[in-house]
Amino acid sequence: MIKLHDKYFKSFISASQIDAAISNLVTAVYADVKNEVPVFIAVLNGAFMVAADFMKKYPGDCEISFVKLASYEGTSSTGTIKQLVGLQKNLKNRTVVVIEDIIDTGNTLVTLHEIFAAQQVKQLKVATLFFKPDAYKKDLKIDYIGMEIPNKFIVGFGLDYDELGRNLPEVYQLNENNNMINLVLFGKPGAGKGTQAAVLKEKYNLKHISTGDVFRFNIKNETELGKLAKSYMDKGDLVPDEVTINMLKDEVEKNTEANGFIFDGFPRTITQAEALDKLLEEKEMKVNGTVALEADDEILIQRLLERGKVSGRTDDQDETKIRNRFDEYNQKTAPLANYYTQQDKFYSVNGIGEIDEITNRLSTVIDNL
Repeated sequence: MIKLHDKYFKSFISASQIDAAISNLVTAVYADVKNEVPVFIAVLNGAFMVAADFMKKYPGDCEISFVKLASYEGTSSTGTIKQLVGLQKNLKNRTVVVIEDIIDTGNTLVTLHEIFAAQQVKQLKVATLFFKPDAYKKDLKIDYIGMEIPNKFIVGFGLDYDELGRNLPEVYQLNENNNMINLVLFGKPGAGKGTQAAVLKEKYNLKHISTGDVFRFNIKNETELGKLAKSYMDKGDLVPDEVTINMLKDEVEKNTEANGFIFDGFPRTITQAEALDKLLEEKEMKVNGTVALEADDEILIQRLLERGKVSGRTDDQDETKIRNRFDEYNQKTAPLANYYTQQDKFYSVNGIGEIDEITNRLSTVIDNL
C-alpha cells in the first residue's frame, strides 16, 4: 500500500506483467507494419514510459514524436478547439501508430482521429497499454491492447494522481474501501436497533442490511435464492448459512457506492461471523466494529408490551415469550461478543434514553473507528 496526497493505493500490476504486455504490443504492431517505417506518436504526459519501453523493444526502423493535446476557447460555434502541440512531421501518406498509456472513455481517441484525418495519413492505428472496456463508449477501433483492466483509478508507470506517482515502476489501484465503515449491530428485541440503524445509515451514508428484510425481499420477488430459502422454510428446516451469506453478498454488490454497511440480524453464530469475515475479505473490506445496544431486561419488556398493543405482534404481547427471546439472544450473542472482543472490535453502548442521546453515543464509537 502506498499513499499519494490524501489517498491510498494498493499494488495492482507488477513490473514484469507490464513488461510482458508491452512485448506483446510490440510483436503485434511489428507484424502489421514491418514493411514500412511507421511514425509512433506518444501522447504526453502519461505515455512517456510506455513509449520508451516500446521503442527499446521494437526491432524495425521507425520514427517517434511526443505530442500533447492542447485546448482553448474558440470563437466559433464549436466551442473548444483541440490541437496537437509538438507535432513537426509531415504525416501525409505515412502510417501512424498512436501509443497511449490508457484508454477509458475514448474521448481523446476521437480527437486524435479527427486531427490525423486532417493530416491525410495513410493509415492510423492505436496501441494502448491499458484498456478499460467497461468505461469505453466509442465505436472507434482500438487496434492493439496490452491489457484489459477494470474501470478503477490507477497510478504508476506514467499515470498520475495530481502529478504524483508517474515514476512508479508498477501500477497501483485506488484503495476505494479505505474509509469504509462496516458495522454489526446487536441488541435485544426492543433495544431500538431498527430506529438507530435508520438514523445512522443517513448520517454516514451506510447501507442497512437487515437479514429479515433481505429474506422477505428475495422470497417476495422469487429470486433463485428466495426460492431456495423458501424450500427449506416450507419443510420447517433452518435456511443454511450458505444461502444467507449469498443473499448478503448480493446486497453488498448492489450497493458499491455506500460508505459501508450496517449488518442487522447477522451474524448470529461464530460460524456466521467467520463467513461474514470471509465475504468482506473477498471484497477487500472488513468488519470495523460490532456495537451492542445494552438495556435492562425489565425496561425492554415494558417497552415491547407497549409496542405489542400497537403492532399486533403476538410475540410482543406475551411476557413469557419475550423472556424466551431474551434468553435465546443471550445464548447466541455471548460467544459472538467474545469472538469480536478478541479482535478488539466489540463495543457496548447504553441503549436507554432519548433517541438522539443514543445516536450520539453510537456516533462517538463510529467516529473513533
